[in-house]
Amino acid sequence: MRLKDKVAIVTGAGSGFGEGIARKFVAEGAKVLLVDLHGDAAERVAETLGGESVARAWRADVSSADDTRQMVDAAERLLGPLDILVNNAGVGHKPQPLEALDERDFDRLYAVNMKAIYLAMREAVPRFRARAPGRGGIRGVVLNMASTAGVSPRPRLAWYNASKGWVITATRASAVELAPSGIRVNALNPVAGETPLLATFMGEDTPEMRAKFLSTIPIGRFSTPEDLGNAACFLCSDEASMITGVCMEVDGGRCI
Repeated sequence: MRLKDKVAIVTGAGSGFGEGIARKFVAEGAKVLLVDLHGDAAERVAETLGGESVARAWRADVSSADDTRQMVDAAERLLGPLDILVNNAGVGHKPQPLEALDERDFDRLYAVNMKAIYLAMREAVPRFRARAPGRGGIRGVVLNMASTAGVSPRPRLAWYNASKGWVITATRASAVELAPSGIRVNALNPVAGETPLLATFMGEDTPEMRAKFLSTIPIGRFSTPEDLGNAACFLCSDEASMITGVCMEVDGGRCI
């Protein structure tokens, strides 16, 4: 029960890493607003987590300022004052030469992978600042989903790599700025995992492509939603009250 009675928002919670994080948080005692662009996916997960007192589904486009404001308002109205914000929602693009990416696809990368974090923190940070400090003087926690792509970029994914590099820099910069206010900001850097984005990263999901990709991961497997849930739980718990500005690899050694 490391997150007992904490209120959390998890974006992109209808599948993949977001679903794994939401499940772990509820198992550890948190009350979670599961946010997804696909409301039915969020409902599917929420319905398996023990009822509306601990898990509520919410449809939102995280790249929309209005949707983001309503999302944070809903979390506090339905579950209580916000303690944890997990910016997990993200999109990718198929491997291709950097000059070949369509401008609309670039704009979507920017909106979901970068702008959404700005919008969510713009809503959450003032609410954190207004709260009385808890254990270790902490008022709130932000966890962003970056990627090994921002640490060790792969060819033909230039703009996705760049978007995740932005997340890493934004995490570190905001951690330094917000630490005096008792707000911690960290990130996770997963390697590709069994999520809806896997086929996008590889270009095609075939046994040959999987074997090629896995050969770059020393531990020999992809990241799983459970892996990310476990790491997220620690970084968002009071056990990590002295940890901020960390971008933790959950990658089986890929970035070494």
